[in-house]
Amino acid sequence: MHKTAKRSARALAAGAFALTLALAGCSSNNTNSNTANGGTASPAANGDDNAPVTFSVFMSGPGQQPTADNKILKLMKDKTGVSFNMEFLVGDLQQKLGVMIAGGDYPDIMSGDDKLINAKAYIPLEDLIEKYAPNLKKHYAAVWNQIKDESDGHIYVLPSYGVYQGKITEPTYQGPGFWLQKAVLEEMGYPSPKTLDEYFDIIAKYKEKHPDMIGFESLNFDWRVFPLQNAPEHLSGHPNDGAVIVDNNKAQIFADKDISKTYYKKLNEINAQGLMDKEAFVQNYDQYLAKIASGKVIGMFDQHWNFQDGETSLISQGKIENTYIGFPLLYPGAEEWYRDRGAVGTNRGFGISINAKDPVRIIKFWDQMITEEWQKTIQWGIKGEDYEVKEDGTFYRTPEQRANADKTSWQVANKITTMHGYMPKIQGTYSDGNAADPGTQPQEFFDSLKPYDQKILKAYNKKSWSEFFKEPKENNIYFPAYSIVLKDGSPAQLAQSKLNDLQVKYLPKAIMASPAEFDSVWEDYVNQIHKLDIKAYEDRMNEGIQQRIKNWSVK
Repeated sequence: MHKTAKRSARALAAGAFALTLALAGCSSNNTNSNTANGGTASPAANGDDNAPVTFSVFMSGPGQQPTADNKILKLMKDKTGVSFNMEFLVGDLQQKLGVMIAGGDYPDIMSGDDKLINAKAYIPLEDLIEKYAPNLKKHYAAVWNQIKDESDGHIYVLPSYGVYQGKITEPTYQGPGFWLQKAVLEEMGYPSPKTLDEYFDIIAKYKEKHPDMIGFESLNFDWRVFPLQNAPEHLSGHPNDGAVIVDNNKAQIFADKDISKTYYKKLNEINAQGLMDKEAFVQNYDQYLAKIASGKVIGMFDQHWNFQDGETSLISQGKIENTYIGFPLLYPGAEEWYRDRGAVGTNRGFGISINAKDPVRIIKFWDQMITEEWQKTIQWGIKGEDYEVKEDGTFYRTPEQRANADKTSWQVANKITTMHGYMPKIQGTYSDGNAADPGTQPQEFFDSLKPYDQKILKAYNKKSWSEFFKEPKENNIYFPAYSIVLKDGSPAQLAQSKLNDLQVKYLPKAIMASPAEFDSVWEDYVNQIHKLDIKAYEDRMNEGIQQRIKNWSVK
């Protein structure tokens, strides 16, 4: 697939998890949330666009509530009158969505989800944007057709990522890769593994010296199954199109192909060597993050944003040497395609529910927030407090300001990283040439690195983490294929869901089997896949690809 556990004692060490899940969208349950009753009605209809109003918000990931006196939220309330009651996901997302849909119990604002779109839980936004939101219309102008729902042509969700202006800079790397701890790389002489054999050889040699370490970690929980399922497409030289690989504009599943069998047979081998975490396939997301935050995991395949909360905790503990560098492993003859150009995240962001009492006020608020003035405030902070400006106009931070930004306690009081992860945002550069956020300002990025990280980059003759991967190719016009909508209950959706269920069940079974049993388990798995109506799924994906080629191509 393309795209957390009860809090344990280990999770306490990961106290900094909360805010960094912006790419995944995050938040934690709030007993004061008002999802059942929607937001407070606004007097905007009487002409007062700044009258106090509170909107209820649901975000589809776990996280931490901002402090009551959060600086940015207070500024928003003072300037716009708008405040929020936030509900953050606790437990299983699909179960939560099912309850919401069954009861028609929607907050004013909800993060985007295909299941909610299929349930008609959102209102169309294009007319509201045309009438009340000129800044949003300008922001999305270049991708206007791409953000429309393919089933009916409406815009239900305002994408939070993938809309760029100015120059694109990417010193950090948030995408997929095979990750290794920096301390491991340092002790092993700064190797650069290129194949699975080289990668697992590093893990085996390090674990032999440090038997208390976890060799290879993975995750097979809820919708976060991509750490287990997606590696074969990248190893074979394909970008992240989800459960399919696309060659010459034609999609097919890869779960039953040799590129998958080769990978899982390798995992079966390293499991027999004692390198695979025995709990990998029964743990939930919180437990996975807690292991990352413990500093005991040597390596894993994952997308960086998905485990970044664990790294945030490591940094807050002073364990920067236990954070990670990603490598683009490949099968022989494959051409690297791990990095992509950040395609617009269709149906991933915020939408307005059918229960919202004042959609006009909400869209006007978002229209204000997408202005450069507000974006600089949200992403950089307050000038003179959170960042400084050189005589030439370049934004930078002092060492003290950078140190503050690393602290979870400071973040929850001075940033809205969680909510902003779902909001429309500027990426790239502002009109004055400054990067949209400190993390993508090249010099600020390097200056903000700890001496240890600067030493690691120097050892590899690189200046940023993204340089471990090749520059991304131009995205295919249909990319990413995983965002093609499958209607609930359709043969395509049922086939995709059942395929995922088989992967969740059989892949751990194949990996944990004895090497002598692997082939028979794999054969059983493939036979079960072939009993599904895979053709219906592939046909729908190919139909969607052709629709995008026709409707999204520049004419």
